[in-house]
Amino acid sequence: MSEPQVPQSSDKDEVNEVVDSANAALADAEAARATGADAAAVSDEPVGDATAPDPNAEAKASGVDADLAAFEEAERAFPGTFGGTFTPPPPAVETPASAPAAADAADDVAVAATAATVAYAATANTADVTETRIVAPEPVFVPPAQPQPIFVQAPEAPRERGNRGTIAGIGLLAALSFAVLLLGTALGLGALTGEVSFENIGTAVLATISGVEFWTTVVVFYLVFCILGAIINRGRWGHWVIWGLVVGLGAYGGYLLGALLAAPFWTLTASQGSALLAEHLFAPLALASFVFGRELTIWFGAWAARSGARKTVLNAEAQREYERTLEAGPQLP
Repeated sequence: MSEPQVPQSSDKDEVNEVVDSANAALADAEAARATGADAAAVSDEPVGDATAPDPNAEAKASGVDADLAAFEEAERAFPGTFGGTFTPPPPAVETPASAPAAADAADDVAVAATAATVAYAATANTADVTETRIVAPEPVFVPPAQPQPIFVQAPEAPRERGNRGTIAGIGLLAALSFAVLLLGTALGLGALTGEVSFENIGTAVLATISGVEFWTTVVVFYLVFCILGAIINRGRWGHWVIWGLVVGLGAYGGYLLGALLAAPFWTLTASQGSALLAEHLFAPLALASFVFGRELTIWFGAWAARSGARKTVLNAEAQREYERTLEAGPQLP
């Protein structure tokens, strides 16, 4: 839609000329008013048939208003100067002969006032013209809604199941079996020498299990078995078969240590301690401790190896499940 254009005059002299014409029309109107008043005063006096000459008589005779003609001429000479706001006065109406001058004066005043208004409007429009524009409001930027993050707990890597705790439990059973075998061997040897009989078998049992050599050998066997199990962990049974020799040697050393503690060794000299060890190096219980320690390690080691193999399978399954979960990606609840 096009905006209305306000007509402007590029020449200020033309505007000034229009203003001067309006001022002149006002002056003529004042003069006509004064003349009409004088004519009314004279008409009251008895003066024959003579009347004052009417300056607008010629224009009235022709039926054309002189001021209207002047403004129409100005409009034709300078189109748009009055902004199309000029309204011609109504056509002259024949008035009674008693008040021709007063009617003419009123018409002149109305025309002069209209011309002054039009001239002032033209001058104001020429001095300061503000172009009217319809400006569309600027669009308001609404940021798009940010997607809310959804936190999904990442799966944790499975912890490997060890076999050391199981081996410690199996080692307790192995140590108990070792103690029973060692006690039976001691009673059997005593029976062969005649020191143990049915009458004193209870006393012999209490004397054996209360000895330092007995419990030192059993404790050392259990400790060496657990240390070896911690190293092998989920290893195969072959490791227990090979390294069972170490447990047997540990049980043998435990018996010699028990003999030194039973002496006790802190009361012995170096030569006496050496003689004591030499006496027990090939003692029947020392050799039995070595044999029992190695054999029990082999058989109880098979149990520990089977448990380790089962733990290995469970660890593999847990790892495969963890990898499948990672490949599937996060799942919304």
